[in-house]
Amino acid sequence: MRARCLMIQGTGSHVGKSLIVTALCRIFRQDGFKVAPFKAQNMSLNSYATLDGGEIGRAQAVQAEACGLEPEVEMNPILLKPMGETGCQVVVLGRPLTDASAVDYHKLKRTLWEVVCESLDRLRERFELIVIEGAGSPAEVNLKKNDIVNMKVAEYAGAPVILVGDIDRGGVFAWLIGTLQLLEDREREMVKGFLINKFRGDIGLLRDGLDFLQHYTGKPVLGVIPYIRDLKVQDEDSVSLDERRPGLGRKGEVKVVVVRLPRISNFTDFDPLETEEDVSLIYTVSPDELEGADLIVLPGTKNTVADLLFLKEKGLAAKIIEMRRRGVPVIGICGGFQMLGGKIKDPLGVESPFQEIQGLALLEASTTFEKEKATFQVKGVAIEGIPYLRKGETVEGYEIHMGRTEGSKFVFKLVRSNGEVVYDGMISEDGLVFGTYLHGIFDNTRFRRGILNFVRIRKGLEPIEPEEIDLKLERLREYDKLAEIVRENVDIDMIYRFMGLG
Repeated sequence: MRARCLMIQGTGSHVGKSLIVTALCRIFRQDGFKVAPFKAQNMSLNSYATLDGGEIGRAQAVQAEACGLEPEVEMNPILLKPMGETGCQVVVLGRPLTDASAVDYHKLKRTLWEVVCESLDRLRERFELIVIEGAGSPAEVNLKKNDIVNMKVAEYAGAPVILVGDIDRGGVFAWLIGTLQLLEDREREMVKGFLINKFRGDIGLLRDGLDFLQHYTGKPVLGVIPYIRDLKVQDEDSVSLDERRPGLGRKGEVKVVVVRLPRISNFTDFDPLETEEDVSLIYTVSPDELEGADLIVLPGTKNTVADLLFLKEKGLAAKIIEMRRRGVPVIGICGGFQMLGGKIKDPLGVESPFQEIQGLALLEASTTFEKEKATFQVKGVAIEGIPYLRKGETVEGYEIHMGRTEGSKFVFKLVRSNGEVVYDGMISEDGLVFGTYLHGIFDNTRFRRGILNFVRIRKGLEPIEPEEIDLKLERLREYDKLAEIVRENVDIDMIYRFMGLG
């Protein structure tokens, strides 16, 4: 029997679709179903490398983990990685297909629709339930003609649709009713009910609005989900970084400042730092806010050259170099690692029109961009002792990059998921500057605690003994916490009935 499907759509982006899909995936798994997530097309710079070397949206990797599954490319067959204001890299079934403008991408959609259907069909053959996530809004009238992610997917799957609105932004009733009104008759029939997300306050004050919504549309409100504070489930979009304002987080003894690049990717790399009680984590685009940093981090980026130019234009590059001279450690991850070297070469025009551009020259390294993208899970060992990781210590992570960086000495010997052996990681003689391609390196307790203790000692503070934290177990606990909150506030029995399981 083919899997039954449920689809979660929203009145717009960042209303909580991904989180609700994660919650439902966890609930269905807890209830004994073999369940998988699916999102036909995802636009995100937060991505993940699957075990077979494919690249998918990070949100689907999180949802897969909530299902107790290893992420697969079929869960997100099309990933769009923005490259600028109008273009993106199109990743199909985990592999880069082409770089395309918005107009060019629309021309590809007929072919890509076949990929979407085949991926969903393959999942439905192997699972009992599929929770499908939409993108943006199904009521974008200028995009509906070429839709391959919202109502067209629901119709193909025969999936009941639940429409989610974010009340924290205001105007939720107008958003829900307006979205419904802009749908075609058959699409409105597919919408079975509403979820209101991110509610703060006394729900009694909302009753009149809920009654009006149900009376006006003839569709039930399936639940009102409260605004959930301190939930450690990874975000999909960098929009969520807007909520991480300087000074609002923990006032730890070690101030870690992540430069918020315009094209920042995989910012979830730094979530493990927030598990450390002595860390105050800040994201910034201001040179002034680098003042007082104990550790500066340059994150990954979809376009290293463009974001390096941004650093230079905004005075961030000069400030980072100044802070390093003053003894502040600097770490670069992936694109940030590439920026730390002396030169970045792009002879094939992979990222930019520049054949060569000067980096920050904080490491004796140079990067050359290549056409082939490296997307691998990796495990390895430190072949060089560094101030915050002993020789022989193990590391795990994943690579997603299109550059090859060369230098005089590497730190890690890595084995990729395809069996290939590569070398990674470079460090300055004094240990103040370190770069690596490894996304997820801060998930490694010894490395994370090692760099923090390196900083603490330099500040005259006592080091803290590493506490081995099972981050996966912690994440599973957060999924359970999320599932419990959603169960308490949503009519799950009615959702089962919509799927024909009640």
